[in-house]
Amino acid sequence: MEWAMSDDARFTVLDTIRRQLAADPDVETLIDDSPEEAYARIPRTYQRTSKLNREETLELFYDRLRDYDSELVFTDEAGIANAVAHAMREANETLLLVPAGVPEEWLPQNDVEVRRDFDLPLQPLEEPRVVLTPCTVAIAMSGTIILEHGEEQGRRAATLLPDHHICVLWRDQVVETIAEALQRITHRTSPITTIAGPSATSDIEMTRIRGVHGPRRLTAIIL
Repeated sequence: MEWAMSDDARFTVLDTIRRQLAADPDVETLIDDSPEEAYARIPRTYQRTSKLNREETLELFYDRLRDYDSELVFTDEAGIANAVAHAMREANETLLLVPAGVPEEWLPQNDVEVRRDFDLPLQPLEEPRVVLTPCTVAIAMSGTIILEHGEEQGRRAATLLPDHHICVLWRDQVVETIAEALQRITHRTSPITTIAGPSATSDIEMTRIRGVHGPRRLTAIIL
């Protein structure tokens, strides 16, 4: 019975799509086009460019991060190591996980043990409760930070297992819209992770629980 109901629902959805496509005069043209031409002809009615000025975009992004209970630190490149050390002291942590490509000058020199992720096996990867990465781009509209996983921004597991994510980003990496952000993703074959504040859910009896799908704490160091 469950299978029959599921099959009927599938048929209804697909039949609706077929009827809508048959009524669309542009569908036949799209089919005859080359893949590039068909892609260019897709209607795009969503916002694709920024409507805010630079300062308004940044303020929107900061407001979104604060709404998501993220921690914001403003500094310059010379202050990254101090900002990381301060965030770790606040979290009462001393073991820091960093991807292989993170610059040495970002790392605290005192009271912090640094563990480089040169393809570490799972158990040593799980031990550090703080991870430090840069990012590729950030979206003000949704308060989202995007990572492209690789040598510099780390493996996906390395950014999801630790309890506290410290992410370094530059002001000029912040754009207003999702469309603008996607244009900045250069390694099209690399996996990406989108981060909108600390991991949290309210699915369990409508009680907000942190750390369900990833770090329960996010510190954004903004340069």
